[in-house]
Amino acid sequence: MRRIYAPLLPVAALFALACKSNSQQNGTAASSTAQTTTSTSSTGQMESSRAVAGGGISVNGWRGQIDASEAKRGSTLGNAKLASEGSALHVTTGPAVAYWNPSNKASGDYTVKATFNEPKYMNVNDHPHPYGIFIGGNDMGTDQQTYLYCAAYGNGNFIVRGFGPEAFQLNGRRGESNAAVHKAAGVGSPVTQDIAVSVKGGPGKLKSTDGIYGVRFAHNTDGLVSGLTVTKP
Repeated sequence: MRRIYAPLLPVAALFALACKSNSQQNGTAASSTAQTTTSTSSTGQMESSRAVAGGGISVNGWRGQIDASEAKRGSTLGNAKLASEGSALHVTTGPAVAYWNPSNKASGDYTVKATFNEPKYMNVNDHPHPYGIFIGGNDMGTDQQTYLYCAAYGNGNFIVRGFGPEAFQLNGRRGESNAAVHKAAGVGSPVTQDIAVSVKGGPGKLKSTDGIYGVRFAHNTDGLVSGLTVTKP
């Protein structure tokens, strides 16, 4: 199975995905309007984040925080859900959210990887929403939290974005397609993504690429995460 593989020099330098696409960033963080509670649906209507029944975190040791823009519109962490399903994490949103275990930390050069399974593509939305890994988490759970994330859509696209703590993006508002990103056969079909992010020295936009790693899901999304691990070169 092909892996979405994103080696990067901390935030500002070279980003590459699947050894194919790369973009050079300068030292100024780009602003992003994508981290919002609403998005435009396939019908052109603004889509609000729903509230998940029985929401909250039921996995020991894990924490979460929704996007500040979601909170401003009245959403809470309890409107999304993190639960265990066998050896996997089951995430159902609700508002866009990052989940992490404070003991999951990485520093220096490292690679974080995980497998994401969307059992029923677009089962809680009418257009694709992304999910993926975040790295370099600092001041997590506060309004000054910083991290960078790489996320995939079930339609073959991916995005690389982050908070520093202001939102920034590395490959455009809508992201881009890549052959390493799997496509679901259709609505309701399963799709699996293997995502890995690697850090290799250098200055950038985050406070540091040393920090907490975890997972991030966009609003109104449902999926499973397995094999979240960090390795050193």
